[in-house]
Amino acid sequence: MKLVDLFVPEAMDLSLKTTTKSETMRHLAERFAQVGGIQDVDAYVEKLEAREAQSTTGVGDEIAIPHAQDASVKRPAIIFGRSEAGIEWESFDQQPAKLIFMISAPEEGGEHLAALAQLSKVLMNPAAKNALLKAQTPQDALAALDKYDESEASQEEQVVTETVDTSSTEQPYLLAVTACPTGIAHTYMAEEKLNQAAANAGYKIKVETNGQTGVGNRLTAQDIAQATAIIVAADKQVEMGRFDGKPVIITKVADGINKAQELVERAAKGNAPFYHASSDELNDESLSDEHESIGRRIYKHLMNGVSHMLPFVVAGGILTAISFFWGINAANPADPSYSPIAQVFATLGNLSSAMMLPILAGFIGHSMADRPGLVIGLMGGIFANPASLSAFGGGVGVFDGTVPSGFLGALIAGFLAGGIVWVLRKAFSWLPKSLEGMKPIFLYPVFGVLIMGLLMFFVINAPMGAVMDGLVNFLSSIPTEWNLVLGFVVAAMMSIDMGGPINKAAYVTGTALVTAANGAGSNVMAAVMIGGMVPPLAIALSATINRHLWTKEQTNTALVNYVMGAAFITEGAIPFAASNPLKVIPSLAVGAGVAGALSMIFNCVSYVPHGGIFAVLAGGVTQPLLYLVSWLIGGIVGAALLIFFLREER
Repeated sequence: MKLVDLFVPEAMDLSLKTTTKSETMRHLAERFAQVGGIQDVDAYVEKLEAREAQSTTGVGDEIAIPHAQDASVKRPAIIFGRSEAGIEWESFDQQPAKLIFMISAPEEGGEHLAALAQLSKVLMNPAAKNALLKAQTPQDALAALDKYDESEASQEEQVVTETVDTSSTEQPYLLAVTACPTGIAHTYMAEEKLNQAAANAGYKIKVETNGQTGVGNRLTAQDIAQATAIIVAADKQVEMGRFDGKPVIITKVADGINKAQELVERAAKGNAPFYHASSDELNDESLSDEHESIGRRIYKHLMNGVSHMLPFVVAGGILTAISFFWGINAANPADPSYSPIAQVFATLGNLSSAMMLPILAGFIGHSMADRPGLVIGLMGGIFANPASLSAFGGGVGVFDGTVPSGFLGALIAGFLAGGIVWVLRKAFSWLPKSLEGMKPIFLYPVFGVLIMGLLMFFVINAPMGAVMDGLVNFLSSIPTEWNLVLGFVVAAMMSIDMGGPINKAAYVTGTALVTAANGAGSNVMAAVMIGGMVPPLAIALSATINRHLWTKEQTNTALVNYVMGAAFITEGAIPFAASNPLKVIPSLAVGAGVAGALSMIFNCVSYVPHGGIFAVLAGGVTQPLLYLVSWLIGGIVGAALLIFFLREER
């Protein structure tokens, strides 16, 4: 659909007599209603006012683009009004609005977003604006829009296919990032203005847009390395860690529109402070690297899901563990030990834990395909979740015999979400750019969730559910002597890289088994958790026994590891392991392995995937006294090895 197809010439008013924003929006809405476009003017105007309350739609340069969706709108449309005197619209540049484009859309459609994106870029062309100011009739206005809409499409195609040559060092090479909270109008208007300003000055520039459809024209590591300076014109969070050590101008997106020339000149002259990223930004796993191996990319996508999942696991595990204070079955109203307080804690904990699989799958999908992958992945995790199947009719009718796939199914769903978005992007690539905004909020979610549901229920769930059941049955049948070995291995894995891929592999395995056990708990999870609790304890014990083993600074912080170990925060041992990894890590791994083996021998089972000593004291782990003994023995073994191997270091 071309942009002019959305305009309604019969509703245009090229000589507005209104004087206020509210009066103008109502006037244009009534004109649209007169030609049968709106059923309830009051309801629609209320939506327009609500949108203005969020932030002004006066985009500057004498232009305003009010927009809203409402159920009373019969068809998507743009109602154009022109005021010779101008109307106060609280625009970013304080200029009154002379050209008003009211975008109307039905409640279920995304056409207003697509129209906003395309219209915003067309209006950045001064010739298009001048033609609209001079138009004598609605037909003149449509002709001007059609002319410059076509030229914009041609230019966009050139931008997509053009490769910026940065081999010459004679001219500055500028980068920019534009982003606004809604990811539509201002994002692309700032992009266009910065491109125009750089072209007028004779500079090369590449602009990344963080818009409604995700990240467009993403800056590469090579771009950043070669850049003279970077302009970040954004009113929302963007990836900043990648700019560490580069000159960066950080400003609001409105400046990218109204002060584009000034920003470009500042950047070209290197008149910008050097950006120093925080440690969290530098360690951000979402930062892209086009030279990464496939395995590394898979790992990063997986870790994005796991890192977002963990807070839900922790909250769910600890709240559920607290409910055990009143008895292991105290949350069950039919049990003699029933306590309403226990039921509250258990319900809240179970609801948090129920989000684990959707969040895991959703953020794997988000890592692979930005926002379009989030909803598809989330729904894939729900389709894999045993609790959701039983709550919403699983096993009934056409779903009779459906087997939930649990943790493995959620993992597959996350990666599947990224693949589905890739396929849908290819499938809908033929649509005109004017409908680009409709893809992420209408086409991708509807078709993506449909495809995900069909694949999960009728292809993925059954085999993955069988694999999970087989794994649980296999572990249940392992002889005691081999359980000892299994416990040693998974617990030692928790201590090798403490938060890295080996640690996460062990933890994910334990968590998967807990979810697959349907509340019956997991001895593997118990071994995994104790393996993560031992390293901080071993560090703290070693510093307590031999205060000369570590530096003075390390000794002062080592005692905090008593608390970190008890809380199952393995990362507390990282600074100490980093100081002498060849001697510290093996010592910690052996101590953790011993604790995990003892946990298996004592047949300790964890009902929750987190909580540490708090889960133990609350009854979340069976054989709590023997479990604590295993933890202490593992910590002592680790501390003894540390003292032995590090005795000559001090």
